[in-house]
Amino acid sequence: MTAPVLFPVPEAIENAVSILRAGGLVAMPTETVYGLAADAANPDAVAAIYTVKERPVFNPLIAHVASQDAAFAQGDFSDKARTLAAAFWPGPLTLVVNATAQTTVCDLARAGLETLALRVPAHPIARALLEAFGGPLVAPSANPSGRISPTRAEHVATDMGEKIDLILDGGACEQGIESTVIDARGETPVLLRRGTITPDQIETVWPGLAEGGDEGRPVSPGQLLRHYAPDAALRLNADAPEPGEAFLGFGPGEATANLSATGDLAEAAANLFAMLRALDRTHDRIAVAPIPMEGLGAAINDRLVRAANRR
Repeated sequence: MTAPVLFPVPEAIENAVSILRAGGLVAMPTETVYGLAADAANPDAVAAIYTVKERPVFNPLIAHVASQDAAFAQGDFSDKARTLAAAFWPGPLTLVVNATAQTTVCDLARAGLETLALRVPAHPIARALLEAFGGPLVAPSANPSGRISPTRAEHVATDMGEKIDLILDGGACEQGIESTVIDARGETPVLLRRGTITPDQIETVWPGLAEGGDEGRPVSPGQLLRHYAPDAALRLNADAPEPGEAFLGFGPGEATANLSATGDLAEAAANLFAMLRALDRTHDRIAVAPIPMEGLGAAINDRLVRAANRR
């Protein structure tokens, strides 16, 4: 049986809360991608996420909460970490901190680690669901692990519709790539995953940003080398397609699909996963035009490199 797809009227939010409290799984829109939500305090519900996504259990989940105060109750935030939270929450920033002794996010959601990844999303539907539920929800992208992230409700229905309980349809995600992740435990911030909040923006609030992380033992999602992957083979930084390839363009020029004909990186980020999905349905090989490494381009290139890794 396929999960119902409901527009987020109050009755649908109430239905979603009932499902979550009973240990079920609900897909919800966020400003980044659609997330697969479950009660972060319920190990059985969290285990169901790992099962339906076929996600490695050593890969921890982000806990979404309704407010900064709710996050501070779950994690141990330094003054600098609180400054980042004040600057970018609600929004597409995930902060990795040490879990408090009082955290309600279960060990399985944290992959047995002392750390906890937290985010306060900005999307009004996600916020309405979190406020109505009244506790943390883990919500990894609502797709099979390692595959292309969903940015529309129909993507979720195609990938996960027979495995989950409800899909809340909030239309297309505004930003289209996952949140920036910062390890905020030390004296200086560490970039674990690039997203729509750029390193330069982080630096303006907390200088000294370093880049790090361990693909073999991640402390946040998005660190595995193969991720966001289509079935089609990707060839990156291509000036033109070879015979039989679809061409995913950027900027002026002919293309099978174009991330942004005007060269707008924000538009390209919003279109990335949807266009990869569309081309993956019709082609075995996809050539991708060069994307500048400036600003959001670095986050787009990060997703493309992980999607192209076929080990």
